[in-house]
Amino acid sequence: MSKPALAAIIFALAVLGVLIYSTIGLSQYACEVCMTYNGQQNCATSSAPTEEEAVRTASDVACAPISSGMTESIQCSNTPPDSINCGRK
Repeated sequence: MSKPALAAIIFALAVLGVLIYSTIGLSQYACEVCMTYNGQQNCATSSAPTEEEAVRTASDVACAPISSGMTESIQCSNTPPDSINCGRK
């Protein structure tokens, strides 16, 4: 095998390793958040490096189907959640 081909394979494996580590290794918290907005309730889960980020992302995801437009989405996300259930992965 030529040196350039070997170098390309090593580079590809290194990039793949970094990609796998960044997507799996950084998500240390998983949270389920339930939100109520305009009389509708929805729950969503999210994973993130910190509990705060996981809660915020899950809140945003839970609000998406029960709010309409950016203003309502922001209002829903700023509403206190009905429930938060978090744990370490």
